[in-house]
Amino acid sequence: MKVSYRFVIITALFVTCLLTANIVGVKIWVSGSIFLPAAVVVFPFSYIFGDILTEVYGYHQARKVIWLGFLCNLIFVIFAWVGQILPPAPLWTGQEAYKTILGYTPRLLVASFLGYLAGEFANSFVLAKMKIMTKGRWLWSRTIGSTIVGEGLDSVIFITVAFAGTPAFVAIMILYHWLAKVAIEVLFTPLTYLIVNYLKKSESADTYDYATNFNPLLIWGKKAPQK
Repeated sequence: MKVSYRFVIITALFVTCLLTANIVGVKIWVSGSIFLPAAVVVFPFSYIFGDILTEVYGYHQARKVIWLGFLCNLIFVIFAWVGQILPPAPLWTGQEAYKTILGYTPRLLVASFLGYLAGEFANSFVLAKMKIMTKGRWLWSRTIGSTIVGEGLDSVIFITVAFAGTPAFVAIMILYHWLAKVAIEVLFTPLTYLIVNYLKKSESADTYDYATNFNPLLIWGKKAPQK
């Protein structure tokens, strides 16, 4: 497939949302009695752009972008760690603040990476399969349905691994995370429709994954046929 500037833009937005979520996620905010990380307001957009990639370009292309996002996240984490261990200048007083914001613990990193990969691949897989089942109709059903599965899997894995040992708290956090993320997907469904319709028309692309190998490790797998 010839890579267009539109595909590059959606890919860049996907990765940007992912990296932004990892940075702002250290802040916890409260709404009534509900405590949530600030990332909950931006991370769902990576799923929205993931839905758009799969719907228009197919799982074959979305798989590459998911791995690209993982690589970019890994590079960010490595250099954030390098910045942390560099000896601070005597006149700089922000070392502790830097550690607080960017000093990820190994446990949180493992939780984040596992949740991301499982959730994004599940989201893309479910959407691609539902597109075939619905014969391309009812876009809302597959964007929301795939998000319910993907975000649910991501929330369960991330929160369970990151906060294991406090089971009651973990269950509540998973529920709140999942509901908030799905709600954002539902709220922005009209925007998803606008972008998908624009891309399908502009790119002359509407990919169906009939013959796609869905192995997430097969980055250069067989390209899916278009409608």
